[in-house]
Amino acid sequence: MAGTDRRRKSEAAEFCREDAPAIILVEPQLGENIGMVARAMLNCGLIDLRIVNPREGWDRDKAEKASSGARLVLDRAKFYETTKEAVADLETVYATTARPRDMVKAMVTPRKAAEESVALAAGNLRTGVLFGKEAKGLHNDDVALCDAILHLPLNPAFASLNLAQAVLLIGYEWFTMNDDTQERYIPQARGKTARPATKDEVIGFYEHLEKELDASGFLRVEEKRPSMVRNIRNIFARIDLTLQEVQTLRGIVAFLSNGRSGGPGENK
Repeated sequence: MAGTDRRRKSEAAEFCREDAPAIILVEPQLGENIGMVARAMLNCGLIDLRIVNPREGWDRDKAEKASSGARLVLDRAKFYETTKEAVADLETVYATTARPRDMVKAMVTPRKAAEESVALAAGNLRTGVLFGKEAKGLHNDDVALCDAILHLPLNPAFASLNLAQAVLLIGYEWFTMNDDTQERYIPQARGKTARPATKDEVIGFYEHLEKELDASGFLRVEEKRPSMVRNIRNIFARIDLTLQEVQTLRGIVAFLSNGRSGGPGENK
């Protein structure tokens, strides 16, 4: 899904937070996977990538290509020989694992982990999320270092995710905890003709439409005309019409009033 605003790409760092959870990859095998993880991280404002004992010879160039421009994350990545070293400065660490383990640990969803991470960050405490190698996941010794297991509730018959998908799901939950985007809204239109229509312009459309409806006989029943006109106006009043949309609607009314073969008519 493409969505990067190229004009604002240089501002990516402004949306990243140093108190965000660290993403810790243990023994990743492919540069492409590291790059796709970096991309998913930057999508969600995560910037602290830690890599433990990657496979020898992993390709940085392939990682950069797969990151789709998330060099900011790759350039800041830190490398460690052991998981113990990678989590040493963190207070709370979550392990991602789909396999049952012979150890008793709390299990949390990505949303709950995000809530906890935000609360901990408010107290200047750092968190991290541990991911194992692509094919085999985490070692038991790695899981033992963690405070809880992060469980992603997916289709139990098919819960397979690649590394970047898992990072994106977890990062998204954290990002939305810190985001105030409205759940449903109409973005401000761009351009001169796309500005919101004034009441005068909207009323002009109403009167144009009503004039043609009178001429066609649609409003011929005099006692019903006032309520029908109000109903028509209320339909359009529920829409935040732009000037461009008003002009289009008036063009439609003019065209229909002149007949299909008459060509576009003038606004009346």
